[in-house]
Amino acid sequence: CLCAFAFPYFRARQLGPIVGKNSDPYTMISALLRRAAPARVRLAPSVVFALRTLASGPRPVNKVVSSATEAVQDVPDNATLLIGGFGLCGIPESLITALHARGPKNLTIVSNNAGVDNFGIGILLENRQVKRMVSSYVGENKEFERQYLSGELEVELTPQGTLAERLRAGGAGIPAFFTPTAAGTLIEDGSQPIRYAPDGSVALYSDPRETREFDGRKYIMERGITGDFALVKAWKADTRGNLVFRGTARNFNPDCAMAGKVCVAEVEEIVEAGEIDPADIHLPGVYVHRIIKAEQLEKRIERLTLAQDGQAEGAVSDGQRRREFIAKRAAQEFRDGMYVNLGIGIPTLASNYIPAGVRIELQSENGLLGMGPYPQRHEADADFINAGKETVTTIPGSALFSSSESFAMIRGGHIDLTILGGLQVAPNGDLANWIIPGKMVKGMGGAMDLVSSGSRVVVTMEHTAKGGKHKILNQCSLPVTGKAVVDRVITDIAVMDVDKSVTGGKLILKEIASGVSVEDVRAATECPFDIASDVKEIKV
Repeated sequence: CLCAFAFPYFRARQLGPIVGKNSDPYTMISALLRRAAPARVRLAPSVVFALRTLASGPRPVNKVVSSATEAVQDVPDNATLLIGGFGLCGIPESLITALHARGPKNLTIVSNNAGVDNFGIGILLENRQVKRMVSSYVGENKEFERQYLSGELEVELTPQGTLAERLRAGGAGIPAFFTPTAAGTLIEDGSQPIRYAPDGSVALYSDPRETREFDGRKYIMERGITGDFALVKAWKADTRGNLVFRGTARNFNPDCAMAGKVCVAEVEEIVEAGEIDPADIHLPGVYVHRIIKAEQLEKRIERLTLAQDGQAEGAVSDGQRRREFIAKRAAQEFRDGMYVNLGIGIPTLASNYIPAGVRIELQSENGLLGMGPYPQRHEADADFINAGKETVTTIPGSALFSSSESFAMIRGGHIDLTILGGLQVAPNGDLANWIIPGKMVKGMGGAMDLVSSGSRVVVTMEHTAKGGKHKILNQCSLPVTGKAVVDRVITDIAVMDVDKSVTGGKLILKEIASGVSVEDVRAATECPFDIASDVKEIKV
């Protein structure tokens, strides 16, 4: 009775200025309890129980709130936020801006990326609102990197597929699961720096993971993730909270939404219940608590990449020539009908040289199978990007899906071939390609998931670093991406296979570039290698 008679009064007199006159009971009651606490208003335990029960009970039929400010007004200090998006694609711009203006501090943010300087989550970092980031790839955010290396920010770098599955598991009520991803790496042994001290030493390390063996293979245990609030971006919603996503802007948004105790969805269009065909709904409204219509829609494109209208003019550098040589040779790894994942850089270039008569399906871990060519300028769309944040198109037969489903394809062994870059490779197939401690902090992205999937792994890289420094070593000196995962290495001077049948593994020289001798390859390679009986010249 109290709740029934009190609502009109609270709405008009007490809470209207705080939460808006059209706020739902959940928002109103939350604000009431917050207001009572500092004023030391004594509410009978039965009243508090009734209010909290009603607040957590049936949600309003219409979940639309009037503004982004209203939608995030009850986000407190020290909250854990799950924020959707991949790079700048599919991020809730209005909600992030409102959160920045409101200013809660000491936030833990779980998000695949950390925005860029002056945009997205980057503005929360610049405003010193974030205590810890849980991410897989932070890319080019210089302020993020500075705060982390100076000890101002805690960072838990997590493999992209593991991050997606931890969110999906949290939303599904699964407390933990085992995965082969990151077994044998610093994720397993707990040697990842979470926070640096001002003098550059490590002040806090990650927790080691429990391990278990299944069918002769090592797995590590990962905990599910839940958050106090999920802030997500969708294309369309109905008033009941059912969501439809567009293009690759789906990415982490459904997984974040499911794992949030309170999910706030920012959308471009709101329609009445019943106007969306039930078969077209990507995320049911049971996961969504509040909806706002986007107040700002810059939809910034991080890397506008367009189809070339002909040969680029100007001289081609030696570096470009070597990269193209490696990419052309890598393209010979494609077989008709393969499902292939290509990493950033040289691997992506390989798709320009697919042999005649060969059709492959390119999988992008941000939620696209059947990736088409780069768009013409008039076709570029912020909602269609690849894992390198470049604008792309789809092709007949393409499919779109969430990040967790993308990595289910990868982890489940449904992708035939992975080609990715490398910093170091060892004769046993160990690969390091994601971090230089204390210097380069970008994150592992999906690399750890891809190399542990059981698919064929081909590494493309220049044979030596600047100054002739070896990259093919007796043992990787950098933190590894995966143990004994590489099958073949393609460089600008050689093609080498990894023989894992012998203890410790060994490299076998299979092909050599024109004008390069075996002794040249030996001089450029730290570890010993065998020479195949039928060494061929690399033909591109």
